[in-house]
Amino acid sequence: MIFPPSNNDEYQGAPASVLFLGFTAIITIAPALIHYGLPDGGAGVIAGIDLSVNAPIIFAAFAWMGATQLAYGLLLLAVALRYRPLTAMCLSAELIHRLMNVAADWWLKSTGTGHHPPGQYGSLISVPLLVIFICLAIRQKSAVDLS
Repeated sequence: MIFPPSNNDEYQGAPASVLFLGFTAIITIAPALIHYGLPDGGAGVIAGIDLSVNAPIIFAAFAWMGATQLAYGLLLLAVALRYRPLTAMCLSAELIHRLMNVAADWWLKSTGTGHHPPGQYGSLISVPLLVIFICLAIRQKSAVDLS
């Protein structure tokens, strides 16, 4: 069986964190389809990369990136829809992913051209949001005692 039974009823965190995870899945799947589907993978038309040298290698790298993004995005979507107790873990993995992207894109492996594709700005915005939604996902609902 590919999909075990859903365990959503065991999730104790904030519903907003699950919605954010679902949104994260969608904004992961959409670029995946672009990177895999466009002839240049978005390298030239979106990222503005100079394709005059090694274009086939760049296209292959973007297609590979799109394939891995698609698998990852579908996994995030499955968690948001069926396996919500894994929400905090998936958001934490996404935080690591985005922190590494920010470090690479802006400091460690920056192209030095001053040009930043849309995903690099998305990573900057997502880091504080991920921290907030991880905190909400791990916060336990308090039982209200009406006695």
